[in-house]
Amino acid sequence: MKTPSASILAPVGIIASAVLLSACGSMDKSPRFNPASVPESIRVPAGNQVAWETTGRGEITYECRDKANAPGQMEWVFVGPKADLMDRSGKKVGTYYGPPATWEALDGSKVTATQLAVAPSGEGNLPYQLVKANPAMGSGAMTGVTYIQRVALKGGVAPAMACTAGNKGQRQIVNYQADYIFWK
Repeated sequence: MKTPSASILAPVGIIASAVLLSACGSMDKSPRFNPASVPESIRVPAGNQVAWETTGRGEITYECRDKANAPGQMEWVFVGPKADLMDRSGKKVGTYYGPPATWEALDGSKVTATQLAVAPSGEGNLPYQLVKANPAMGSGAMTGVTYIQRVALKGGVAPAMACTAGNKGQRQIVNYQADYIFWK
């Protein structure tokens, strides 16, 4: 024999399930990245599709060195990056390091690339970047990657500290974050 509370709870449970399912069905399943949101100069050529969206969180090392072709002048020189690549759920899926600039998936596949274009991305941030991927090493997530865009930047520029003869050779580490969009 059913109790009155059970006969009321069953339809309520069914209705609640239906509401949840319909809400899930209407959730936006599109990727976060909007290709039209970046400057024209770093857009990927037609015929390529977004294959993977990651966020790189890490650091960039700079070194105080003599300025090229400017005797007696000093500048902070980019030495290399070191970052973890996270998927949109926050799970680590790879690393980014260099030189040379290398994106490596946890499955061991990796790519290096050649810079094609940059564009300003805001005060205190590294520039937007478009690179053409070289053929992947190993097979896995990086197989078939054609282009990589660096977007959604936070930080990463050379230190504000003066670079002088007195601190020549000194290294400084700067934190940064950027989305890396992989195209195939």
